[in-house]
Parts: sequence; structure tokens; C-alpha cells
Amino acid sequence: MLREVGLDNPNELLRERLEAVIPFAEKQVERMVSQHPDCFPVFTTQGVWSCTQEARDTWCEGFFGGMMWLLYSVTGKAVWKERAEHYSRLIASRRADESMHDLGYLFLFTALRAYELTGSEEWQAVTLEAAETLAKHYQPQGHYLCSAFGPESLLIDQMVDVGLLFYAAQVKRDRGLFRMARNHTSTSRRMLLRGDGSTAQEGLFDRITGEYIKPGTRQGWRADSCWARGQAWALYGFAKVYEYTRDAHDLASAELLAQYYLENAPAHGVPPNDFDEPGPRFGFETSAAAVAACGLWKLARLTGDASRAVLYLQSALQILDTLTSTTFLASESEEWEGLIKHGIYHVRLGLGVDESLIFGDHFFLEAVCEALKDETW
Repeated sequence: MLREVGLDNPNELLRERLEAVIPFAEKQVERMVSQHPDCFPVFTTQGVWSCTQEARDTWCEGFFGGMMWLLYSVTGKAVWKERAEHYSRLIASRRADESMHDLGYLFLFTALRAYELTGSEEWQAVTLEAAETLAKHYQPQGHYLCSAFGPESLLIDQMVDVGLLFYAAQVKRDRGLFRMARNHTSTSRRMLLRGDGSTAQEGLFDRITGEYIKPGTRQGWRADSCWARGQAWALYGFAKVYEYTRDAHDLASAELLAQYYLENAPAHGVPPNDFDEPGPRFGFETSAAAVAACGLWKLARLTGDASRAVLYLQSALQILDTLTSTTFLASESEEWEGLIKHGIYHVRLGLGVDESLIFGDHFFLEAVCEALKDETW
């Protein structure tokens, strides 16, 4: 729950802090655009964004433009619309990139958001083409969309990507796309979502038969542990899927994921990189918290249980309360170029550890925008 701050209305103070995030985000994004035009940042090094990008990082190219669309949505300033369109067009050709399984991350927050904000059919067409490309990853034997690591690999991260197929299936009334999306969701639930509500990051399957073989991880502590950002991706993803399907199983999955997160994260809401790792060197993974806040906000509006709605709303606010504190928000660190500190991109490779992450900043800004639009708290 939101911590006591000695005021009659702690929510009023929090809302003021969230409102202050918007001009700070404008300043930081403007700084990056001016210093490194047409660059897609991924993680900072000692607080400074780098424009050196490896192939493994190209899944992140939608978040910077996505932040600009968010800034346009909340400020109405034409400059953010113009910049958002520019950065969205820079990656539009990747709608045909069959090597990329994370097309949802590229286009849900650029092309689809652009269509929702402008009504331009150009952006809807980009979104639908990207969905058709993503569908080529479908493995009929195992009933899932495979990752770029190979036809045998299914990642929990892809529960966000599958929203692209659900959207296209709805718009085009395409039963084939809908079936693929439902099957992927079902397989992810059966193979990656454990009975206690925790998740495995990866499931490995037989390439020929599609039979499930074993769990794995690439960024967590162990194959049988629970990587925090994967848990948050799943929470966000299943909540979004439920918006399309209205299937009680999808809502139940999202709520089980939320229950595990809330029962295992610290009271302030920011988990370490892995929920199960003993004595982690770095105690915070803020991108996981930002994604979880967005997922919890969705659940608060979707659940049919009034007490759970209050729990999810207050938990999302607690995370935002924590992330806007001086420990995490970089607004008082003049040289720091990101929004929130203490994220972990890839601890095993030593990349972006205890830094700002572009997807952490994106989902933090998304959660802030959602909270500011909501006048019920």
C-alpha cells in the first residue's frame, strides 16, 4: 500500500510528483534527440546513453518513439507528434523482418499507438503487416510462436508480442490469426506459468514433434527460478490478452501472476533481477517494477473483484511512489540521461546493470500517464 507520508492526502503529493515527471521526461528525451539524432538508446553506462547497438538490442527500437507518442498524448504538443512519427518511420520497414520475434515491442508502442492517436490508416497498415510477419514464427506442432533463438524456443517475454496478433485478428476478423494467438497464449500458460504463479523465462521444445522438453533462462538466476522482468512481462501480457479475449482463464492467469509478484516483491514494489536468487549483488530491477505497474493498472480496471481492484490500484501507486523518489528518479542528477535508475538489462552479460533502460523508462512513463489520466484516486 501507499506509504504514509504524514499528510492528510498522500495521493495529492504523489499526483504532484507524477505531474512533474512529464516535463522531466520531455527534457531528457529532448536531450537525447538533440545530442544523438536518429539514435535508439537501449541502456546507459554510468547514466549516459550509448548509440552503439548490437543485433541483440534491436528489439528495443520501438520504445524511444513510443515515449514520444506518450508525451504527445499527455501534452498535446505538435513537436512530440512530429518526432514520434519520424522515429516510428525509421523502424517501419522492420514490419517485414522475419528474423525478429519481438515485433510486438516494435509496433504496439509506435505504429499502433500512432493509429490510436491520429487515426491515420497508414499506421494501422504497418501494424497489420507486422502481425502477418510475426505469424510466420508459429510452430504448428508445439502451438506457439517461436523466438529468434530457434524454432524450439518459447519466451515468456512473447506474451507482450502476442497482443499484435490479437489486434490484427480482431481488425481483420481473421480466425487463423486468432487461433494462433490463442494457442500461443495457452501453451505459454501451460508450460511457462507455474502453479504458484511464478514463471519460467523460456520453454524448450522438440523441433520435430513439438513436445515440451524443459524450462530455461537467459537472464534469470536459474532455469527453475523466477526472473522478475519475465514475471512482469507475463502480467502485462496476460492482462492485455484478456482485453481482447474476455476469457476468464486469461484474467485468472493475470491475477495469479499479480499475486506472486505482490507476495514476493519488497513492500516498496521494486524487485531484484530474480525473485529466487539468494543475496543478489544488486537489489533493484526498476524496469520490472515499471512494467508490473502498467500491468497492475490494467488489472485494476479489468478485474470483477472490488477488493482486488483496490489492491492492484494501490500497488501500482506504491510502485510509482517508489520510482518517483530521489533514490530512483534521476531528476536531481544533472548528468544522468535516463528517467529512472537501478535497472538491469542483462546481468549475465554485464550489460546495463544498475543503469537506466529504455524499456524501463518507457513503461514508467506509460504508468505515469495512465495514473495522471485517472481521476478516481
